[in-house]
Amino acid sequence: MARLCVLSYHTSPLAQPGTGDGGGMNVYVRELSSALARLGHEVDVYTRRDNARARDVEAVEPGFRVHHVTAGPAAPLGRGELADHVREFTDAVATSFRSSGKPDAIHANYWLSGLAGHRLKHEMNIPLIMTFHTLERVKADHFEGESEERAFQEAAIFACADAVLASCEVEAEQFVRFYNAERSRVHIVPLGVEHAFFAPGYRPQARRALGLDADKTLLLFVGRLQALKGVDLALETLIELRARGRNAMLAIIGGPSGADGRNTLAQLHERVAAAGVIEHVSFVAPQAHQLLSSWMRAADVTLVPSRSESFGLVALESSACGTPVVASEVGGLITLIEPGVNGFLVPARDPGAWANAVEVAIDPATTTAMSNSAVLLARRYTWRSAALSLASLTDQLSLSGLVHC
Repeated sequence: MARLCVLSYHTSPLAQPGTGDGGGMNVYVRELSSALARLGHEVDVYTRRDNARARDVEAVEPGFRVHHVTAGPAAPLGRGELADHVREFTDAVATSFRSSGKPDAIHANYWLSGLAGHRLKHEMNIPLIMTFHTLERVKADHFEGESEERAFQEAAIFACADAVLASCEVEAEQFVRFYNAERSRVHIVPLGVEHAFFAPGYRPQARRALGLDADKTLLLFVGRLQALKGVDLALETLIELRARGRNAMLAIIGGPSGADGRNTLAQLHERVAAAGVIEHVSFVAPQAHQLLSSWMRAADVTLVPSRSESFGLVALESSACGTPVVASEVGGLITLIEPGVNGFLVPARDPGAWANAVEVAIDPATTTAMSNSAVLLARRYTWRSAALSLASLTDQLSLSGLVHC
């Protein structure tokens, strides 16, 4: 059995997704680590301490531990400030390795963790597996980037990582196109879904449990409130549907994230008031997984209007609940959504086009078949399968020499 070090520097897998820096990556690290532990592997996740009350080591379940590493102040930091403390974090992880033994491989998540993993690989001769989650040049191509320095560092990590994980073929192609990645070192490992939580159910009962109007068409948005996630387009879609006479409402689940998060939230409230839809929009705090699935079962359609999306975990979880998805035609969403089968892909950022797709998805003539197909398609994806793929890759790397850069 393998011993794996997982680096999740900027956000803890124990943090609530949907606010701050917490999102799909948190779910990914937590669920994949759990699945590996349940297969008998030892998994130690290292994350930066952002809370003075956090324990040094949190035992999540047998074989899966989260280590809170002191690197900078024990408080939330902005992305710019986080980069200043990567060296301190890396030093602390290296010290942990020296006292408890080296892992068989390092699995770094996001480019900041990649900086730490890159250094640890060379100093301690440990294979580096990299999952980026988001990439600077891909975001810049679809929306706007942060800095060329980040892109430069990502390129260096691509050149040095012994393996880079892509969630789908679309993402793998982006690695080659934007970063000239060595294709032989890119491994496709799709994400999974926790089917014990995300499963079909009886929509009227889910509505009653959440105290929602049973007669309205419920649109659902789940994610961090930032410009990249396109929540403004979800709101405009609701406004368009109501202008067409549809008795629709929108639930927005998530909290402000990033430098533009609070501004995004303020703009949403202003637009809601200006459009006169205050009674038809609900702002809901980020939800734990078991509650989030209830919202997905209650919804008629889940909207995923992201400008860039490496995979689209919300879309997969919605499908597992039998709820059709209307999503942007970008990134991994292209592989998750089969138009007319479990939802629709919309290339334009036009509320009218999105409203058209929603109307087809909720049409009684198609919605039942679409719901059934969504569940069947989602069953392809499990965290156990992802864990098996990662464990096999770790074994392969232990038998080969490290990539030198």
